[in-house]
Amino acid sequence: MEKDDVANHKKKRINLTIREMEIDDIAKVFHLGEKLFTARKVPNLYRTWDEYEVVSLFQSDPEFCLVAYSDDTIIGFALGSTISKTGSAWKYGHLYWLGVEPEYQRQGVAKKLFKSFMDLMLENGVRMLQVDTEADNLAALYFFRKMGFGNPQQHIYLSLNISDLRRQIKEK
Repeated sequence: MEKDDVANHKKKRINLTIREMEIDDIAKVFHLGEKLFTARKVPNLYRTWDEYEVVSLFQSDPEFCLVAYSDDTIIGFALGSTISKTGSAWKYGHLYWLGVEPEYQRQGVAKKLFKSFMDLMLENGVRMLQVDTEADNLAALYFFRKMGFGNPQQHIYLSLNISDLRRQIKEK
């Protein structure tokens, strides 16, 4: 294949639509997320990707759960919610999950999902939008900086395997 043929093959034209997630989409979104957010790829997530996560976000804030689809196939999603703090005039938004089918990445799908999500946040009075990602997820950091995010704050999450600890205590 010629160099130009390879480039045209990779960048196939997609007919993209963004809409609110529906109950029938939950399984498809879950399985796509399962492919994208594995424990091996993202071992330190404080939020774990499982069916309860998807269902919980859909049940609590369905209007902030979006899907991107092309030719009747879900190829991406954005899942989030809003947070109101007692005593604060500000309303916060949090984008918990943003995922795109690997073969459709770098084609503007995530950008369109994010912009639709941000528009929803603005319509709902959100003044501050937050995202988080692993510190070494350079692609996500680049994407979110490109979308206008700044002021990165590092958090350190520690874990303790208590089953190992219990074994150590029993051995003593």
